[in-house]
Amino acid sequence: MLILISDDNYDFCSTVAEIVQGFNYETHMVHTPEDTIAYIDKFSKKIGALLLDIEFGPDTNMNGIDVLEYCRKNHPFIPVIMITGKGTIETAVKATKLGAVNFIEKSLVSAEKLKEVLQSAINLPEHKDKTEILQFLRANGIIGSSEHILDLGYSIVRFGRTDLNVLITGETGTGKKLVAQALHSVSRRAKKPFVIVDIPNIPRELFQSELFGHVKGAYTGASMNKDGLFQKANGGTLFLDEIGELSLELQASLLNPIEEKIIRKIGSSENEEVDVRIVSATDKDLSAMVSQGLFRSQLYHRLRECEIYVPPLRQRKEDIPELVQYYLAKFNLESGKTKFFSPSAIEFLQEQPWPGNIRELINTIRIVCEYTEKDTIEIPDLRKFLGKEQTTTESEVVLPPITSGGDIKTDIERVEKLKIERTLENCNGNVSKAAAMLGVSRETLHNKIRKYGINPNFYRKRS
Repeated sequence: MLILISDDNYDFCSTVAEIVQGFNYETHMVHTPEDTIAYIDKFSKKIGALLLDIEFGPDTNMNGIDVLEYCRKNHPFIPVIMITGKGTIETAVKATKLGAVNFIEKSLVSAEKLKEVLQSAINLPEHKDKTEILQFLRANGIIGSSEHILDLGYSIVRFGRTDLNVLITGETGTGKKLVAQALHSVSRRAKKPFVIVDIPNIPRELFQSELFGHVKGAYTGASMNKDGLFQKANGGTLFLDEIGELSLELQASLLNPIEEKIIRKIGSSENEEVDVRIVSATDKDLSAMVSQGLFRSQLYHRLRECEIYVPPLRQRKEDIPELVQYYLAKFNLESGKTKFFSPSAIEFLQEQPWPGNIRELINTIRIVCEYTEKDTIEIPDLRKFLGKEQTTTESEVVLPPITSGGDIKTDIERVEKLKIERTLENCNGNVSKAAAMLGVSRETLHNKIRKYGINPNFYRKRS
């Protein structure tokens, strides 16, 4: 199998070629976008993967993104791995959304990293039967049969079979946690623990103790030895949920444990080795946060050895009928009822914007079924429940102007409190639906409600 290496740096090409040849792959080097395209057109059937630089010299009007787009259109079965230098990381992230299977930073290139990235790219599951992929997804609670979902399934199988750390990105409510669990289920670690780190709900002062453990007497209240979540996940997968919420200071504490697989309990002088695979999820743009100095570049690269993007519901509305039937069946089984949606009601659901994605759809199904007395749910039943709030997105919640004279933090908290209150009013005090509309988890909204002393019962309409 041949690996095509395309980079205008001759020395870098030679170094990479030597490493790749050590994996028993044949290599060929090209140094311009034009030569890359010409070679691919001539020898596409023998190319196992393309290692492609993003930026080329001034002697060409093309760049790596142009070559990527050409490959996706004319040679879609050649996996493309982008090579990025400093300053092109955001472009590389965009490239993965255009069809690159991964990207690797030049400064982080090593034999081990190249081997993992190439193996994950070359061992594509496209030969798998479509039905087999969709059955695998359904078994893991990921419902749908659209091309978006099929692509998601291929990515999960492709990366799940490696030990690369995976960053899962996508809007709130799209099902990133289900994707993480599916990655674990298809990995060699499937019979070992899958441990969730719910980052927003771990108090800042307890973060290191929760993750790395502590010894008796390490601090006031440490009455016995305690294992952290890294130890509990040993041999398995550690899922860092909502990693974008982690403070800059605490991000530093994850660098060595993730890179070296070595941790130390608080109060101990002994190091412990742990064998964990890191899967993270976020609804934030971490590459932009790196540029803004809000997220550590070193941690970003350790977490994102490969990326899986989970599409929002509005991009795969053809999956809504299947989603409705799946969650309706679960509701009927749990409640002992026999509810079903009319075809026109399902079409109505497909027309909605769903800013809260699948989480909002699930809450809608559950609540409308619970409060509709008849068995057949029609459009008027949905309108009665959804009302104006279903077509009111988060950005359309009208807030009063901020008055001058206060500090920024106070103004932000005032706006946040008002936004929560008005969303609860629109949702008749339903916290789950309000969380979906605001694009946060139910737990996060409960924390905000407690912080601001809001009583959801106050917004429940009296009959």
